[in-house]
Amino acid sequence: MRIAVIGTGYVGLVAGTCFADSGNDVTCVDIDESKIATLLEGQIPIYEPGLEELVERNAASGRLRFTTDLAAAVKDAQVVFIAVGTPQGEDGSADLNYVLDAARSIGSAITGYTVVVNKSTVPVGTAQKVHAVLSKVAKPGTFDVVSNPEFLKEGAAIDDFLSPDRVVIGSNSERARAIMGELYAPFTRRSNRILFMDPQSAEMTKYAANAMLATRISFMNEIAALCERVGADVDNVRLGMGTDSRIGLSFLFPGPGFGGSCFPKDIRALYSTARENGLDFSILNSVDRVNEQQKQLLLRKALKHFGGNVAGKHFAVWGLAFKPKTDDMRESPSLPLIEGLLGKGATVAAHDPVAHESAKRIFGDRIGYTDTPYGAVEGADALFIVTEWNEFRRPDFDRLKSLMRAPVIFDGRNVFDPERMAERGFTYRAIGRGQQNGDG
Repeated sequence: MRIAVIGTGYVGLVAGTCFADSGNDVTCVDIDESKIATLLEGQIPIYEPGLEELVERNAASGRLRFTTDLAAAVKDAQVVFIAVGTPQGEDGSADLNYVLDAARSIGSAITGYTVVVNKSTVPVGTAQKVHAVLSKVAKPGTFDVVSNPEFLKEGAAIDDFLSPDRVVIGSNSERARAIMGELYAPFTRRSNRILFMDPQSAEMTKYAANAMLATRISFMNEIAALCERVGADVDNVRLGMGTDSRIGLSFLFPGPGFGGSCFPKDIRALYSTARENGLDFSILNSVDRVNEQQKQLLLRKALKHFGGNVAGKHFAVWGLAFKPKTDDMRESPSLPLIEGLLGKGATVAAHDPVAHESAKRIFGDRIGYTDTPYGAVEGADALFIVTEWNEFRRPDFDRLKSLMRAPVIFDGRNVFDPERMAERGFTYRAIGRGQQNGDG
C-alpha cells in the first residue's frame, strides 16, 4: 500500500517506519528542512530503542523515503496520516492549527480516493473539522476521514506498534474501514484486536485511556503521602491493591510526578473539552493539581532535611528524561527539581544515559553533566534519583558512599530497600515508605 505520513515527530516517524517494515511504500513529509536533511543523512532526531536500525533498513530497501514535498507524497498515496503536533493552548485545549493546515494541503494534493487519517492526539470533533476543511478543496467522494489514535509508550514504541494491545479505528465509511483493516492486519494477526467505532468515540478513547492512567498515578502519589504520615509502606499497599484482579498492578507506582508529551497535555485537553460542554470534570483538575504538587516533593524533602537552606550545597541528579529509554524531557520531574535547587543557591551535576543533549538545550552550562553516575555524585551533599534507569538499580554502594560528601539519597522512584540502605549507612528518603522518610 502507498502511504504518506505528514509529520516526522515521534508518532509520525515510528508509524511510518513500522508501516514500511511491513512491506508498504511510505513517504514521510515534514516542513522542517533541517529535520528532513538529518533523516536523509541517516540520523534520527529522537531517541527510541530499535528505531535507528529500522529506519536504516527500510530506507536502504527503498520502502521508506523522506521529503518536504507534501503534494508529491500525497498525490499517489492511498492512505495519508496526519501526525503533526497539537500543542497545548493557553486555555489547556489542543491547538489544531497544524492539523487543519495539513488537511488543507492534503485536500489540494489528492488526485483519487484517499483515506485521510488523524494520527495526532486530537479532541472530540476533530474528524468533522478535518472533513470540513477537505471538503472545501477536494472533490466530493475522493476522501474519507478516519480517527486512528496512537497508544505508543516512549521507550517501547516499536514493540507497541508492531504488537499492539488494540488498534482503534474511528470511521463511518465501510470503504475506509476495509482499507484500514487491511493496513493493520499484519500487526494484529495474533490478537485480531482491531476495534472499529465512530470517529468521536475513537477520539475520546485516546484521552480517556491516558486520563485513567494519569489518575492512577496521582492517586498512588496521594496514598504514598498518607503512608508517610501514618507509618505505612506504600510498596506493601501497592501489592495489596494490585493483586486484586479488578485493579491490577500497572501504574500503581508512586513517584516524583508524571511528565512527557502525553499525560499532562491530554488531561488538560480533556478537562477543557468537558468544560466547553458544560461539565465540571473535577477529578481531572485534581489529577493535574496533585501531579504539579508532586513534582515539588523531592525539593521539599531536601529542604526539610537541610533545615530549609541548600545554598552552597552540591547535589547529584540521576535521571533527566521523564522516563527510561527516552531522551524526552518534556514536563519531566527533573526540571522543577533542578530549577528549584539552582534558584536556592545550590549547584547540580547530572547524569542520564541519553538525555544530556536535551538537558543542555534547557539548562545550558548552569549545571554539570557527567558521563557516569559516579561522576555526578563526587563531592555531593545528596543524590536525587529521578528516573528509574536500570543502570541505577545496582550501584556499588561502598564506592557511592566514598565519593559523596554526605551519604544522603532522595529516591523519587523507590529503587532501593530502606532497611538495607540504613544498614549501609545511608540517610535514605524515599516516597511513601513510612514515617522515617518524613512527609516532605
